[in-house]
Amino acid sequence: MEDKALKIGKKEFKSRLLVGTGKYAGFDIMKKALEASGAEIVTVAIRRLDLDGPKKESLLDHIDQNKYTILPNTAGCYTAEEAIRVARIARGMGLSDMVKLEVIGDEKTLLPDTVALLEATKILVKEGFVVMPYTNDDPIMAKRLADAGAACVMPLAAPIGSGMGILNPVTMRFILEAVSVPVIVDAGVGTASDVAIAMELGCDGVLMNTGIAGAKDPVAMARAMRLAVEAGRMAYLAGRIPKRQYASPSSPTEGVVR
Repeated sequence: MEDKALKIGKKEFKSRLLVGTGKYAGFDIMKKALEASGAEIVTVAIRRLDLDGPKKESLLDHIDQNKYTILPNTAGCYTAEEAIRVARIARGMGLSDMVKLEVIGDEKTLLPDTVALLEATKILVKEGFVVMPYTNDDPIMAKRLADAGAACVMPLAAPIGSGMGILNPVTMRFILEAVSVPVIVDAGVGTASDVAIAMELGCDGVLMNTGIAGAKDPVAMARAMRLAVEAGRMAYLAGRIPKRQYASPSSPTEGVVR
């Protein structure tokens, strides 16, 4: 069974698991978890980097940029203007033209402000960014973001850090039908079965942070997530049997003497 690579912008990736770098107990555990995940794209929150302080140990010192593609993100931004500024800072640092675009609309739920998100997407696309917007699970907004030039759409499975998994698989299917760009599930994934479900639905990838970093054994969980992505993708490509209301014998009954 052959599978095509995950293509975002002009880059292609073998791994369909994208991982974050926050909430780890230490840099050593983070490095081991990144390795175990098999991820090629690692997202970094630019606002959490100390850009003004004196030269000292930084998160970026512990990520091999020859091995991983750094995906700057605009986590913590609540306006389009703020998110655009952070994206420009990341590019000015020489990190990447790719940006995981977040514009949060509510402090309690951390749900995205999709109006501001669409506005920021249009501006950054015009500036040559490869925009990967974090959005809600709304097929209408997903299509608008794709039409605005987003390189992919990243609908949430559930609220950030909730670990509840895909709450609405129906709208996720609608999103997959609505857009031609990759669909990468982002936020709310808690364990390997959540990842497998996302991939079995036909999603092109999964991005997660808390599900790995918050586990009792982050390194083991990273490996579990890697295997879940691979298994779910393979099951999707293989084509599952249809669901039936009644039993269907697994052994042929033709010719059986009764």
